[in-house]
Amino acid sequence: MERDIYNPILFLACLLEIHPSIEAVTQAHQVLKFNCPLDMLGPIVHQNAAAPQSQVYSISLDMQLPGGSRCFDDDGRLKRTGTVWTASAHIITAGSGVLSLAWAMAQLGWIAGPAMLFLFSFVTYYTSALLAACYRSGDPVYGKRNYTCMDAVRSNLGGFKAKLCGLVQYLNLYGVSIGCTIASSISMMATSRLNCFHDKGEKNPCHANSTPYMIAFGIVEIILSQIPDFDQLLWLSILAAVMSFTYSTIGLGLGVAKVAETGKFRGSLTGISIGTVTETQKMWRSFQALGDVAFVYSYSIILIEIQDTIKSPPSEAKTMKKATLIIVAVTTLFYMLCGCFGYAAFGDMSPGNLLTGFSFYNPFWLVDIANAAIVIHLVGAYQVYCQPLFEFIEKYATGWFPDSQFIKKDIKVPIPGFKSYKLNLFRLVWRTIFVIITTVISMLLPFFNDVVGLVGALGFWPLTVYFPVEMYIVQEKIPKWSTKWLCLQILSFACLIITIAAAAGSVAGVVLNLKSYEPFSTAY
Repeated sequence: MERDIYNPILFLACLLEIHPSIEAVTQAHQVLKFNCPLDMLGPIVHQNAAAPQSQVYSISLDMQLPGGSRCFDDDGRLKRTGTVWTASAHIITAGSGVLSLAWAMAQLGWIAGPAMLFLFSFVTYYTSALLAACYRSGDPVYGKRNYTCMDAVRSNLGGFKAKLCGLVQYLNLYGVSIGCTIASSISMMATSRLNCFHDKGEKNPCHANSTPYMIAFGIVEIILSQIPDFDQLLWLSILAAVMSFTYSTIGLGLGVAKVAETGKFRGSLTGISIGTVTETQKMWRSFQALGDVAFVYSYSIILIEIQDTIKSPPSEAKTMKKATLIIVAVTTLFYMLCGCFGYAAFGDMSPGNLLTGFSFYNPFWLVDIANAAIVIHLVGAYQVYCQPLFEFIEKYATGWFPDSQFIKKDIKVPIPGFKSYKLNLFRLVWRTIFVIITTVISMLLPFFNDVVGLVGALGFWPLTVYFPVEMYIVQEKIPKWSTKWLCLQILSFACLIITIAAAAGSVAGVVLNLKSYEPFSTAY
């Protein structure tokens, strides 16, 4: 990922261009009170070999450096500062959909439901570890960095599969942004209706329209989308991660309280029974539930981009594997508790979203807090998922139009009490258009469970399983038809079957809902 170069370095580059002498370097260093010692500038300030007597020096910020320095990494970019905890925050922010798990459990039952959760968690952790090992090509510590998932695929599998990976990844990221918009509007509507019920009674219809809430969410995302890159999202990821634990804990607590109130565990071994739904509906809903489970483990589609923010030593792969293990273990525990207690509380009638399906009316203020936390989490998740797509488009736009001032020029906007914000007109226009289009599509297809299932299904096999497995086989030179090769291929094929089934179920759900849906109409 391209990184913003701070003003001192740009100033140093300009100064050297005007007065290209080693004295200029020393002078600039003193004037700027540069954080790096002067000898640390050595790797980026190197004498022009063509004119050794002229004392001409040039600056390179993208050259491969052996081992890096105190201020720069081995690729010449500013030192990465990410840790296992910052990576964990990004992963938690990327994980959403936990409140749909009670509905998924209701479709699958007490046997298949928990089994699928454990299966998806294991597969996600294992393939994420394989993918983390592909961040560097060749040597795991000093090899060439792959800044994006596409870069990793290109290095290991070639250009065609890299383009295929990019197409699937960025379409999936776009789908996730639609899912975030839909889910946030549902939570905001739920808050509005819950307060209406509290004031006017539960028999009042308290109708609400999703459109204004989607527009409000879109306006917030337009503003936040002007955050230049992934590195500057940490504060938002931490806030979103805290909100994720907040609403998950509230949902879990309300589920436990409901079970304690009724004194019994509801549900059945095989899920919602034939009769309540038809055999065909049972099949499609079970398939869709698999997509919902896959969605909550969808963070691996941006794992390489998250890994590119991590500092070393220890190696980025080691840190990423540790973060993945911690988060998969913690989130699976939460997912299991929320899904199981939600199902135990409401049985076959578990809502598509535990906190917005009006399973809980009281205490209304606590449910309001939970829904507010959901919205804040989704605001952060939207940005975490969209940043790789933003940077991909902006990188290629710069390559296609290298001389365009509209694309390249930054305008400094002074902000009292803070450093100046660099406003880029292309970033402003294109990211705004992106959010607007996402919001409009969300208004047209506000089917939370169906969209979540479809996005989870389409991203799970290719991005979580197939590409990591194939890259690992190439990088580790695993012999064809060996035991390990066969096991990896069986894993990949089994996940492909699950993905096809989940996608089919979600598409069937969308088609069914479209028969009775009018665009931009009242949702409740």
